[in-house]
Amino acid sequence: MTSVFHRLPARTMPVAVAGDGMYIIDKDGNRYLDGYAGGACVSCLGHSHPAVIKAVQSQISSLAYFHAAMFTSEPLEELGAILATNAPEGLTKVFFVNGGSEAVETALLMARQYFVENDQPERRKVIARRSSYHGASITTLGVGYQIARRAPFQDILPNVFHIAPCYEYRGRLLSETAEQYGLRVADELEQTILGLGPETVMAFVAETVTGTTAGAVPPVTGYFRRIREICDKYGVLLVLDEVFCGLGRTGTLHACEQDGIAPDLLAVAKGIAAGYQPIGATLVHQKIYDAIVSGSGTFKGGYTYSGHATACAAAIAVQKVLRADGFLENVEVKGKLLASALKDRFEQHPNVGDIRGRGLLMTLELVQDRETKAPFPAERSLSPLIYREALARGLITHALGGTVDGVNGDHIVVCPPLIAGDKDLDTIVGLLGESVDASLSELAVGR
Repeated sequence: MTSVFHRLPARTMPVAVAGDGMYIIDKDGNRYLDGYAGGACVSCLGHSHPAVIKAVQSQISSLAYFHAAMFTSEPLEELGAILATNAPEGLTKVFFVNGGSEAVETALLMARQYFVENDQPERRKVIARRSSYHGASITTLGVGYQIARRAPFQDILPNVFHIAPCYEYRGRLLSETAEQYGLRVADELEQTILGLGPETVMAFVAETVTGTTAGAVPPVTGYFRRIREICDKYGVLLVLDEVFCGLGRTGTLHACEQDGIAPDLLAVAKGIAAGYQPIGATLVHQKIYDAIVSGSGTFKGGYTYSGHATACAAAIAVQKVLRADGFLENVEVKGKLLASALKDRFEQHPNVGDIRGRGLLMTLELVQDRETKAPFPAERSLSPLIYREALARGLITHALGGTVDGVNGDHIVVCPPLIAGDKDLDTIVGLLGESVDASLSELAVGR
């Protein structure tokens, strides 16, 4: 019996002992093709990348760690400069944390301190979107809207106001163009700001492309440009969460590049060090930095391991690969190949309602009926079944329930390491097809 309190205590998991490029190997020698980049869209360079391993070994042999409020370090300064290079316009400063939840939480702390420093302490309200996920801390659970995770803590979550997501498959009316739909749901932000009182609203928080809660939902054209206009009109800070979709995952360095906007604060994490070390960061607009530095002079947030030297060294090695000539262009090409392969296999599938995403972040949304878009009810447990069928075939994927309303609906996220080759993508799609069909057959037998 294990002494570990696993997140899913009822699940018997294989014991991973090694990584090999696109594969994870368990203690029995079984090889699993990684269709979910380390199990959480983290391992963008796959497993056992020699340059990253060498960087970690070199740093840990000289200086593993010292508190960044007492000493800076060469890796910390170098990584900050790298992340500030080609950042969205105005994001000139980088604050380091240990993961995605902390990156979003830090963005909110900075937003609040910015307004306090600017003599607007009444600005304390946060607006976010339904069908979102922003982290596992109390604050970020409250900002996100993943119902199953929020439920036990509902009474102690912060009071955050939620509006509709930009979820074209479920939200667009037949009478609307995609652009009209995007403007309509974006305008809900303005209505909410006016209802709350513009002078009381601090920030609007959104994933540029959603992660697992709704499954790789990209915004329609024009949506975020309208969001940016509304935030500017009322002096509200725009916080974009690119923990899942950032740093090359969608084919550009930052997902918001493709929407033609820049946020005031940008949260990133998974793609910084590709899982070789835990690290995240909040990219900060110069105006926010200036307000804090010229005001109290000290940011009140921060964590013991912020700017950990060894984590920074790993991240530098990863970023050099991601930013090398041709790498992101190749991700864009592979993303198109993945989308094409998924459409070839699933576009006519009677139980696949939508195929969506950007770059190497794609999703299949499963339905009982394509015409009505009726989801499978939660009690059918389709998502866990697909996960088990895929694992049995040697494929790591991520199937999740609650797609439609937090309870019902199922989708599968496909986000392999960014180093995936054509053959890897074909194999992932083929094994996924077998897993979906086997799961649906088992459900039909069990009716």
